[in-house]
Amino acid sequence: MLLNKLEKLQREREKEEVGPPLKVDPERAPSKSKRNPPARYPNDISKYEVTETLGAGTFGRVKQVIGPNKEVLALKQISKSHIINLKQVEHIKLEKKILSELNHPFIYSLKAAFQDETFIYMIFEFCSGGELFNRLRKDGRFSNDVAMFYICEILLAICYMHDKNIVYRDLKPENLLIDKEGHVKIADFGFAKKLTNDRTFTLCGTP
Repeated sequence: MLLNKLEKLQREREKEEVGPPLKVDPERAPSKSKRNPPARYPNDISKYEVTETLGAGTFGRVKQVIGPNKEVLALKQISKSHIINLKQVEHIKLEKKILSELNHPFIYSLKAAFQDETFIYMIFEFCSGGELFNRLRKDGRFSNDVAMFYICEILLAICYMHDKNIVYRDLKPENLLIDKEGHVKIADFGFAKKLTNDRTFTLCGTP
């Protein structure tokens, strides 16, 4: 029953994101000579106002920012020098490519990606509920119903990725975010990989 409800929610959210086709009155259609409106998520870090740091990792920091349209977003700022020194250039490229292919209610949404001489920037939706890890640490344990709710959402997202031949490979409470409505968002695709055959040999995890 719960899985059916979540699948229905998934279909409804996908419809909301796509939206109905727009009807344009030819007489009111904008002239081609007019300049295009500014992008909703511009490829310029100066267009974002940093409000606070949410966390720090091996390559850089995640910050809360305000976009040009006053939308609260998350900015992942990655140091190019660290990426090169740790030989992670291909991993970063692959992460961005995979995120660009994914569009699912329970997967962290990439809004924009750009770079300058020092950093690579990724703009994501902001999940105000923080990490599932912190909630689990605070509550101690989840009830069966709450655990089943999260598990079903994670399962739907994983099945969606598997249908696209993408393996996630880094599932843990620290990489599960909670949005403002209480739903799971799978984040951090640094270990994800798109398979061209049925096997992969990358060493994953901490020894």
